[in-house]
Amino acid sequence: MDLKGKIRVIPDFPKEGVSFKDITTLLKEGPIFREAIYQLAEMCREKDIDLIVGPEARGFLIGAPLACALGVGFIPVRKKGKLPGETVSAQYELEYGTDWLEIHRDAVKPGQKVMIVDDLLATGGTIFAAMDLIKRLQGKIAGLAFLIELTDLGGRENLKGYDIVSLIKYNN
Repeated sequence: MDLKGKIRVIPDFPKEGVSFKDITTLLKEGPIFREAIYQLAEMCREKDIDLIVGPEARGFLIGAPLACALGVGFIPVRKKGKLPGETVSAQYELEYGTDWLEIHRDAVKPGQKVMIVDDLLATGGTIFAAMDLIKRLQGKIAGLAFLIELTDLGGRENLKGYDIVSLIKYNN
C-alpha cells in the first residue's frame, strides 16, 4: 500500500520554502490509516514497552491508536496549562521562540518503558522536551516512533543513541 502517496504535500506552507506534509489526507481514509498504524505497530511490537507517550496534538493522532494496537497505555503530553493535575514541565525551542510541554507527575512510574510517538520527526525539538519529561519521571525511553521522517533536517542525528523507527521518509 502506498502510504506516502496518501500524504498531501503543500509547498510554501506555513512559510516560503517549507514543504508541509499534511497527514489529514491519510487520516481520513480508514483503511489507509489502519494500515499505517498496523505497520508502525509491527515495527514497535518487539520493543517491550509499557506506555506510549504522544506530544500534543498530532502525537495524539498517531500515539493513541498505536497504543491501542499494542495493548499498552497512552499518556498525552500537553502544552502548558492544559492538564488539570500536578505536572512536570519542559521548555523547548520553536522556530521563533520557545514553548512548554507538560505531563502529569504521576503519568509514568519509575522504570516504566516508554515509546515516544509523534506524527513527524524534523529536528527533534519537541521530542527532546518529551524525553526530558520522561527522564525526570524516571521512566526509561524504549524508543521513538514517527509516521513521517524528514531525513534532511537532522532529527535522527540529533537523537543519536535512541532506537528510532519511522514509516514514511522524505528528503525534503
